Amino acid sequence: MIAPDLLWFAIRVKSQCEKMVSEALRYKGFEEFLPLYWSRRRWSDRIKVIQLPLFAGYLFCRFDLADRSSILTIPGVSHVVGQGRVPLPVDSGELESVRLAVSCGQNIEPWCGLEVGNSVRIENGPLRGIEGMLLRFKGSNHLILGVQLLQRSVAVEVDESWVMPSISRGPFMSTPGISRKNGSRLPSMRTTALSSVVSN
Repeated sequence: MIAPDLLWFAIRVKSQCEKMVSEALRYKGFEEFLPLYWSRRRWSDRIKVIQLPLFAGYLFCRFDLADRSSILTIPGVSHVVGQGRVPLPVDSGELESVRLAVSCGQNIEPWCGLEVGNSVRIENGPLRGIEGMLLRFKGSNHLILGVQLLQRSVAVEVDESWVMPSISRGPFMSTPGISRKNGSRLPSMRTTALSSVVSN
């Protein structure tokens, strides 16, 4: 049985090894979390819908640091994310927000950048209770969820009627970063959501 007080850590894996490492961790008895999304890929003669990792090259696992060597010996594992050789835990609230977004049935995908918007709170729907900022793009509204340690984020579709202005947070403070598709360096943040305009 997995102890409830264990911390979550991010594990860096080799390219296209996320699912293999995820299965190996489960086989060894670890609790892992590999968030996936559906992507349409065009082949020479057809379009195929496949599942890909939301955070390419990463997955998450709860474990005691005394068991780290057992994880590092799994083929495809590069290292546990941290500062130097010291692993740093992932904020459990951030992971729960990502987990909720993945399971809520809305479209979700990696997000390549952030913009400054107004603070909002999701008051209705499956994402109720999440706060941050709302971004409007591609003609619809998207909630942006981030994992601070990885400086990566994902976008999940939300209905505009779910969103209300939030008074519990100040303006979003952005810092310089490099935005690249599926490999963005993002401003440090907790769970966030972005918006150009929020109607009262």
